Amino acid sequence: MKRIDHAIVEFKEMDEMAKRDSLVHSVNPVVKLIITIAYIFVTVSFGKYDLSGLIIMCLYPIALFEISDTSIGACFYKLRIVIPLVCAVGIFNPFLDKETLLYVGNVAVSGGVVSMFTLMLKGVFCIMASFVLVATTSFDEICAALRRLHIPGFFVTLLLLTYRYISVMMEEVSVMTDAYMLRAPGQKGVHFSAWGSFLGQLLLRSMDRAEELYSSMRLRGFNGEFIYASLDPLKGRDYAFLFASLGIIALFRFTELTAIIGQLVM
Repeated sequence: MKRIDHAIVEFKEMDEMAKRDSLVHSVNPVVKLIITIAYIFVTVSFGKYDLSGLIIMCLYPIALFEISDTSIGACFYKLRIVIPLVCAVGIFNPFLDKETLLYVGNVAVSGGVVSMFTLMLKGVFCIMASFVLVATTSFDEICAALRRLHIPGFFVTLLLLTYRYISVMMEEVSVMTDAYMLRAPGQKGVHFSAWGSFLGQLLLRSMDRAEELYSSMRLRGFNGEFIYASLDPLKGRDYAFLFASLGIIALFRFTELTAIIGQLVM
């Protein structure tokens, strides 16, 4: 299978994951969106040296993975390109902050090393929380939740149409790649000399496809405001899930659970 075809399959797998049935899947998308935003905000609020306090934050996304029957391995596999970029954010900290912060046995650990791991974990935890949201909620429902939270319709519509057009563009790339391979059998990938014309053709085909899509939308009554997925009003279980989740996140942030667990173990 070509890489582009494999990417299309992975892209469609996310929509299939969002259609599953579990406790997390059944929660109102507005609630899940609010919880995810709160979790990310709280996670990034930890100090750059507060590594021990930050580690406990991994429990919440891991619990959601288990409850929603979503594979953690699938998260790291599908985001295998993004995660290294996130982890690279603090890679230079050990060279900028060389002052010894603590000792592990006889080994001195600088503040730069601690802050580097703290930044890495913050990024990974936020990615995990975002992946759970996308894996348990369709993109239409996420956009509907954004509109329910009064995000301007222009930005939400642009986000939704961009998401939907990604798969269309990937299919166009797949068709063009097949056509190129038929004209250059045995060649691996598109030759460097053909990149310019290939991208130009992709741009022209994308513009033509966009015009067709827009004409179809206009014929169906589109007037600038997209008809998002309808959301049910919040129920009692949604409020319970919201306040319980926010309470757990606040507990993780404002209590030294790591130190308490360490004392109990010892």
